[in-house]
Amino acid sequence: MFKIIPNKKNIGAEIIVNLKDISNKDISKIKKALNKYGMLYFKEQKLTSKLYIKFAKYFGNLANYPRLKGLNKKFPQITVVQRKSTDKGPSFGEQFHTDSIYTNKPPRFTMLLSKLVPKKGKANTEFCSQYLAYKELPNSIKKKFKNIKGKYSSEGPISVTTKERVKEKGKNIKELRSSHKIIRKVSTNYSIYCSPGHFVGFSAKIKNQEKFKKFLFNHQIKKKFQFSLPWEKNQLAIWDNRSMLHQATPFKGNRIMHRITIK
Repeated sequence: MFKIIPNKKNIGAEIIVNLKDISNKDISKIKKALNKYGMLYFKEQKLTSKLYIKFAKYFGNLANYPRLKGLNKKFPQITVVQRKSTDKGPSFGEQFHTDSIYTNKPPRFTMLLSKLVPKKGKANTEFCSQYLAYKELPNSIKKKFKNIKGKYSSEGPISVTTKERVKEKGKNIKELRSSHKIIRKVSTNYSIYCSPGHFVGFSAKIKNQEKFKKFLFNHQIKKKFQFSLPWEKNQLAIWDNRSMLHQATPFKGNRIMHRITIK
């Protein structure tokens, strides 16, 4: 069985399929759906680490992530995103962002596989469609940002949410910086590619820079562009970092997610 159930306004979609028994035809459909909806999720997927890696590799080469611990020596590409009941401060990723935009070649896709989750609805991940955000930008703003780049840093506003996990690595990680065009094309659609959580400035001199920055961020995360994904155990989600912003919602308790990023 293979079925696609789009969310309202096509902000992500659920796919019903057994990922343990998936065909090349199914993979082709999933890739097309990912381009169209920006985020896909699959419930009831009891995948071993080996099968999880195998599925991820259909979408490209796996990326390394220095700010989280790898699962183990056998599966270093799977990093553990964990929230502990003893943690203080915000959860990892608790601010709208796109993953690793502070690198020169950010990952195209991110996957999360839930291993331990609190009560349903208590630790959602919220997504914002940047296809819709771009579509509703005034034409004058589209023209203004057409060739402008944003500057990003791993020590940007969201870095406060990494402190608990970075402490576990027992070493300091040097700051990473990059710049990327704010407007980009993904397949046949245009998207806003700007990460509020990592943004530190524009590449060009812009009058009233703070005004434009505030306008852009407020526009990107409007409620009408959002979908809140509730987690269940053994649920997998994959999203395109070029067309979706995401954030963890605040919660207290224990949660373990296995994360893979794809170049």
